[in-house]
Amino acid sequence: MQKPLADRFRPRSLKDIVGQKHLLGEGMPLRKIIESGEVPNLIFYGPSGVGKTTLAAYIANKTHKTLKKLNGTTASTADIKAVVAQLDTFEGMNGILLYLDEIQYFNKKQQQTLLEYIENGSITLIASTTENPYFYVYNAILSRSTVFEFKSVPKEEVARAVCRAARLLSEEQGISITLEDGCADVIAVGCGGDVRKAMNALELSVIATDLADGEKRVACATAAALVQKSAMRYDRDGDEHYDIVSAYQKSMRGSDADAALHYLGRLLEAGDLPSACRRLMVCACEDVGLAYPQLLPIVKSCVDIAQAVGLPEARIPLADAVILVCSAPKSNSGVVAIDKAIGDIRRGNVGPVPRQLQNMHYDGEDNQNKGQHYLYPHSFPNHWTQQQYLPDALRDAHYYTYGDNKNEQAYRAYWEKIKGKLP
Repeated sequence: MQKPLADRFRPRSLKDIVGQKHLLGEGMPLRKIIESGEVPNLIFYGPSGVGKTTLAAYIANKTHKTLKKLNGTTASTADIKAVVAQLDTFEGMNGILLYLDEIQYFNKKQQQTLLEYIENGSITLIASTTENPYFYVYNAILSRSTVFEFKSVPKEEVARAVCRAARLLSEEQGISITLEDGCADVIAVGCGGDVRKAMNALELSVIATDLADGEKRVACATAAALVQKSAMRYDRDGDEHYDIVSAYQKSMRGSDADAALHYLGRLLEAGDLPSACRRLMVCACEDVGLAYPQLLPIVKSCVDIAQAVGLPEARIPLADAVILVCSAPKSNSGVVAIDKAIGDIRRGNVGPVPRQLQNMHYDGEDNQNKGQHYLYPHSFPNHWTQQQYLPDALRDAHYYTYGDNKNEQAYRAYWEKIKGKLP
């Protein structure tokens, strides 16, 4: 069975590796480390198809070490020991570079076995993961490794890789393979920064193109029909999910409707309607709140409609609600106030409920101050009278500060007049 195109035409020099200029550009630390020939244990962190495996293979070749590959989803402790056993063979005479893909799937025992061999220098480890290594890789491994973050490859760089691969395919097949203008861009955009997917899409497009007069000319329409729908990376349980929902809420908080709609679209394209709805309601309460409280039932109604009609129509009420949240005045006075109150409680600043606020109960004969002494506000002018509501330990605590928006300033003026703080 023939290897995939991405494996057959892996770059053999740093200049042919697309993307990762922040790591491999001239003068960048990782490039200097590789060029020195003294490569430490490394952890490559980033999305799939962005060059982690390719760079590991290049490093093994550059350092004249034997490259061995294991995958964390299938490898066992015995597989690790089998790799180390090859050190005493001719194949391992220059050392072994172990490339461990998806290290996050290794359990503690497996990582401890690995640690033994990287600690004594038996092997050089390059581990890769699509998840944040600081959450999934044990500290003992992390402390003996250097972490480098890989990023999605820009579409211009992916397009360059597609054009290079088309030329190599021409040489391999002995026919002329050309791409219609814009075809490389169609593949690059459709594969969302994943070079491996772009290579697969190109190979399928070539296969699906008829040979005419000794030439295959790949049309944009062919590529568009075959390219994987992966322009948006998304993993509901991974870092990308939390990055997107974070950007979604922060864009609404920042009153940027265009950005908020972009991230809403990414959530909906991934089918994640629950996250889109939940963050929208949270933002309406947390970031608009008392500045425009009438917005809260509107947003809730939009969410209810979205959940009732489902996708794709759900996008319409949600877009309306997102634009309203972005356009509304902002206030976080409510969330700041409750967080201050909870902070006191967690620090143990509580105390008994004042007697006048307690539930009505029987006073014993030993009580010298019989009666509840609660003052019913509605019995007083303007439905307010002065009395203590907080426990004694917190009687002077202050949590809520009026926001500087029109609504809250109106509330402030009203109550300061009622309470005699204004003339």
